[in-house]
Amino acid sequence: MSHELLRVLVVDDTILYRTIISEILTAIPGVEVVGTASQGEIGLAKVAQLNPDLITLDVEMPVMDGLTTLKKLQEIKSKALVLMVSAHTRQGAAVTLEALQLGAYDFITKPDGDDPQHNFQMLASKFRPIINAVMAQKILRQTIGAMDSEPVGASPATGIIRQSTEHYNPGIKIVAIGISTGGPVALADLLPRLPADFPVPIVIVQHMPKFFTGALAESLDGKCSIRVVEGQAGQVLQAATAYIAPGSRQMRVAHGQSQSLYVLEVTEDPPENHCQPSADYLFRSVASVCKGQSLGVIMTGMGSDGTHGLRLMKRQGAQVIAQDQASCVVYGMPMAAVKAGVVDAVIPLADIGPEIMRRVK
Repeated sequence: MSHELLRVLVVDDTILYRTIISEILTAIPGVEVVGTASQGEIGLAKVAQLNPDLITLDVEMPVMDGLTTLKKLQEIKSKALVLMVSAHTRQGAAVTLEALQLGAYDFITKPDGDDPQHNFQMLASKFRPIINAVMAQKILRQTIGAMDSEPVGASPATGIIRQSTEHYNPGIKIVAIGISTGGPVALADLLPRLPADFPVPIVIVQHMPKFFTGALAESLDGKCSIRVVEGQAGQVLQAATAYIAPGSRQMRVAHGQSQSLYVLEVTEDPPENHCQPSADYLFRSVASVCKGQSLGVIMTGMGSDGTHGLRLMKRQGAQVIAQDQASCVVYGMPMAAVKAGVVDAVIPLADIGPEIMRRVK
């Protein structure tokens, strides 16, 4: 069966980035750059003309910026996925996070180095996995013939998949979450469902660079009954608090001054699975320090980060739940964990909060 090309519209106010992004995308098999635009208004006009599957949208543009353009796309009910292209700054992080909460598919940060060739390679390495994930979704839609009637990745694989999960280990002392693409929206659904007296700490790896995780923590903290903070070295983990691993760093759990206390360690250790922070890095520490008194949660995201760490947690007697395929933006990380046989239950996003509460009580 042949599949249509992925049609992409590139919107950026600088000719340099329009050219670079177009070149990167054109080099990916199965992708066709159908047009470019120098600002939002022109981009909106071309959306109507070209009917793209994906729009790369610069955050900072004159006349009509990326956020305004995204809102206009929603007003005209465009079906194109939107990939935000952001400056690696605090301001860029805040705006990009808002775009993700409004429904943007994902984001990429522009490199800020001085070496043009290195910058090109860095940008290409960020685009390729996202584009491949989008193309996989498009092929799946074409294959099942349900582009307008069925959500991508709909699956009956929801529910208990290990009978042993009815016999919970007592005394869960920590919840560890790994999440990536689609994470900000998913966390904004999950964490507000947890009560102010949630009995244990939560540690989270959300794949994001520097600046972005702090903005995410601040945004989520305003929506939740529990506290949500960006993790810092030396913090003693407290109940009813979620700690988001800082971007472009690794975060792990260690014993405090007593075996009953857990503290955070934040390191400059290198990426794992091309991820910094990495869910595997965090989960590995949870397996070592918290043993079976832990609950692992693997959620929407591309790739397989987290699977190895969850395997180690399971060996220690931990419980593991995964977000189901139908509610994921990208069913990569949960799928890898399910295929590896390390998941006890597959849960729709809306039910993950109540399921966590049921298991930690």
